Amino acid sequence: MRQELMSLPKTLAEDVARNLVMVARLIDEDPEQAYAYSRIALRLASRVAAVREAAGFAAYATQKYAEALAEFRAARRMTGSVELWPVMADCERGLGRPERALAMAGEPEVQKLDKAGQVEMRLVAAGARRDMDQLDAAIVTLQSPELASNSVQPWTARLRYAYADALLAAGREDEAREWFAKALESDKDGTTDASDRLAELDGVEFVDAFEEGEEREDDAEESGSGNDEKAAGAAEGVADDADAGDAGDADVVEDADGGDGERRGGAER
Repeated sequence: MRQELMSLPKTLAEDVARNLVMVARLIDEDPEQAYAYSRIALRLASRVAAVREAAGFAAYATQKYAEALAEFRAARRMTGSVELWPVMADCERGLGRPERALAMAGEPEVQKLDKAGQVEMRLVAAGARRDMDQLDAAIVTLQSPELASNSVQPWTARLRYAYADALLAAGREDEAREWFAKALESDKDGTTDASDRLAELDGVEFVDAFEEGEEREDDAEESGSGNDEKAAGAAEGVADDADAGDAGDADVVEDADGGDGERRGGAER
């Protein structure tokens, strides 16, 4: 990518590079913001293949599949590389055209992919079969030497997970559980939720300790607030009683004064 940017004036290359870095940083956490940065890079250097590819992945992450496909095609025309072939096929799935994705899975370009690319293409093809409600065909599509191998590769967890998910969709729960366990065993980076799927199959329910603690704090605050209100009400009641008592004493004093006045008047009379 750095080499491609060297074709640009230095200042422009630096501006484009900064935007591409932000795309890479944000694409998983905030894809919409990553997409915004990719549009800036695209506006600055649309003739750079790496920029078109980055824009394609940002659009793909935000489910703008037509736009992503257009960018991937542009990048492929510029470079002649086939490495984007699987993700282009997946864009066809996203556009509701699984039959096109399957057609791409049978094209000569697939044979030019490296092992990782071929596995990715197999995952896309299986997904297209499932889109077409061909569950048995999806399961067969995923059955491969890579799936059967005990060697753990970067794609192993995702391949096993997809196979387990297809088995579960076909109602083969026991086999699905076995393959979810295998996916979890090979998923060192936590790229799948195989552990959650296993727990769901086993009927295990997890409770978030932090949320439970927050609920208790909220209950305590509500209880404290209620006690404060009761205390305030009691204080007001005491104050009212005191005021009433003072008023009563004043009436007694007034009555006493009035009585004395009347007696004095009687004495004077």
